[in-house]
Amino acid sequence: MRTNASRRSTGSAAGGVDPKLLALVHLRASRINGCSACVHAGVAGGKRAGDTDERLHNVAAWPEAPFYTDAERAALAPAEAATRLRDGAPGVTDEIWEEADAHRTEEQIGAINLEFAPTTFFNRINRTLEEPAGKAWG
Repeated sequence: MRTNASRRSTGSAAGGVDPKLLALVHLRASRINGCSACVHAGVAGGKRAGDTDERLHNVAAWPEAPFYTDAERAALAPAEAATRLRDGAPGVTDEIWEEADAHRTEEQIGAINLEFAPTTFFNRINRTLEEPAGKAWG
């Protein structure tokens, strides 16, 4: 992982990353993996964090949609690349890491990684168990 210790943390959640961005990362990975329970949770989490329906609904097309900043794209790119391994994608390339590093601290990149990695794990569990969207766990 690249480092960039000189950048300040600008977010307010885990690792200084805005909760809206973490919800987008969760939502995008969950949509890729087809986990309806996690998509539902990602939308709910994004709304709780104050994100808009427009941004939450368009995260599936984040590279082309005009609703995201370059810094947000730099966070969504590694999440997408790592999640799409099953599609034969090359994974998180040096170019993707360099772009992430240009916008985030090492701690923030770690927090984003720790959002999408367990998300893909739970996507697979929920798909295996056929957990429905909107189920109240308790």
